[in-house]
Amino acid sequence: MAAAITTPPSDNTPPSDDSFWSDADRHLVRYGAEFTREIIDRAAGSFLYTADGRKILDFTSGQMSAILGHSHPAIVATVQRQVASLDHLYSGMLSRPVVDLARRLAGTLPAPLEKALLLTTGAESNEAAIRLAKLVTGKHEIVSFARSWHGMTQAAASATYSAGRKGYGPAAPGNFAIPVPNAYRPDFTTADGSLDWRRQLDFSFDLIDAQSTGSLAACLVEPILSSGGVVEPPAGYFAALRDKCRERGMLLILDEAQTGLCRTGTWYAFERDGVVPDILTLSKTLGAGLPLAAVITSAEIEQEAYERGFLFFTTHVADPLVAAVGNTVLDVLTDDKLDERARSLGEFLRRGLTEIAGRHPVVGDIRGRGLLAGLELVEDGGTGRSPDELGARVTRRCLELGLHMNIVQLPGMGGVFRIAPPLTATEDELSLGLEILDQAIGEAGAR
Repeated sequence: MAAAITTPPSDNTPPSDDSFWSDADRHLVRYGAEFTREIIDRAAGSFLYTADGRKILDFTSGQMSAILGHSHPAIVATVQRQVASLDHLYSGMLSRPVVDLARRLAGTLPAPLEKALLLTTGAESNEAAIRLAKLVTGKHEIVSFARSWHGMTQAAASATYSAGRKGYGPAAPGNFAIPVPNAYRPDFTTADGSLDWRRQLDFSFDLIDAQSTGSLAACLVEPILSSGGVVEPPAGYFAALRDKCRERGMLLILDEAQTGLCRTGTWYAFERDGVVPDILTLSKTLGAGLPLAAVITSAEIEQEAYERGFLFFTTHVADPLVAAVGNTVLDVLTDDKLDERARSLGEFLRRGLTEIAGRHPVVGDIRGRGLLAGLELVEDGGTGRSPDELGARVTRRCLELGLHMNIVQLPGMGGVFRIAPPLTATEDELSLGLEILDQAIGEAGAR
């Protein structure tokens, strides 16, 4: 017998909170962390607003994406205008927003990066980049960091090592992990105890060479590992990594999902190292919260891929609606000089976090660049609390006080808060977040 279909009430009365959570628990697939038990009703700027009237400062920019804050007027206007005229097309058709965005992205990048493929998510862009690299090189092996996160689709997930590898059957063949050069927790050290990243990198590729079948296609890495604990490899590392790739005929793919487009104080995080990747992937920040991603490469690589029949024909490739949003994102970043703003606000944020660290021994390290910061909690020697337990307490207390924070728990490390407020945040908003975080760490540690 078919299940009865319930008809919603005819008036516009919203369901009760109890009904909402009952429906959520009954009908939603749980896909990761537990859902925050707040019903989010709307968002504006740096704040979220709940159905019961609470105001929450968003220190994660949504899912590390809303770099212009929520409901930015220019983005709202673009969506309203574009959806009314041209939203979606057959994937073999082109529109002006798509070509304009590809041209403008090339204008923000060094040569020879000039060819763009516009997609939806970070996983999809990394999937396309890996597929491109395999086709062009004629090889299949992919090297990534041992605490990487590149997405949840097959090739991207196979290159992801920070979570989600167990229970899903075989990963794609030919994926290898190399250790993360973490200056706070060095595994290879010099005589003075500091990280010896050159020896670590040499050792890493000795192991890669021993395991490889001779089919090394590419190295896919983040300039700053986010889910890996906001770890930034030392200056010089990426130039040396590029050389390792060149020696083996590999392509270097940089995943700037979270670091691209001014988040770190420069348009792209790789600018610090003077290294130009063979393939660049963008996502989260490009759409400022909407689903937009890009793969950008050289004309030479694109031509080779084209001649070999490169295929990545998806439903939402080159969609005009989100491409128009991407153009508006570039407008705002440029007009408001948000790279400079991220640098200055990043310095303000780091000073505040450093002051917090000075007051709380459970804060072990402050790191990151621009408005992507990491605060690592360590073992509480006074109470014996683990970083996991303390991090959960601090996260809950922050939310109670009106601050949304995200913490990643890493085996063998501490708990690391990923702090990524919008680039449009004000110093007053950052000060409020720092004040709440300071209070939450103090209160959680005292329990």
